[in-house]
Amino acid sequence: MAEETSLQGWAPVIGVETSVGEVVDRAFDYRGDVTVVTASGRELVGYVYNRDAHVAQPFLQMFDADGGSHQLSYSDIRAIRFTGKDTAAGTSYEAWLRRKAEAGSRPDA
Repeated sequence: MAEETSLQGWAPVIGVETSVGEVVDRAFDYRGDVTVVTASGRELVGYVYNRDAHVAQPFLQMFDADGGSHQLSYSDIRAIRFTGKDTAAGTSYEAWLRRKAEAGSRPDA
């Protein structure tokens, strides 16, 4: 069984560690808020709910903390930091089996 890892706290360097497209894909799959830094230095905190890398100008869409929707071109993204709590961490089937096995080995279980 592979050890579960979370992206919470990850702040990849786009262009060095990975591409903007790869980071956007991970942000889309992430079950927590991210902070997106734009070319102008603006920081948006929110949840990425959509992206399209297969159009002439790839983009992501996100809801901010107030529920406002934003669309950002990949070319405008300088950084994405995984700043919010990963609400899916530790909730996989494997994690559930591990907790169940640990509980079964305790005398008070």
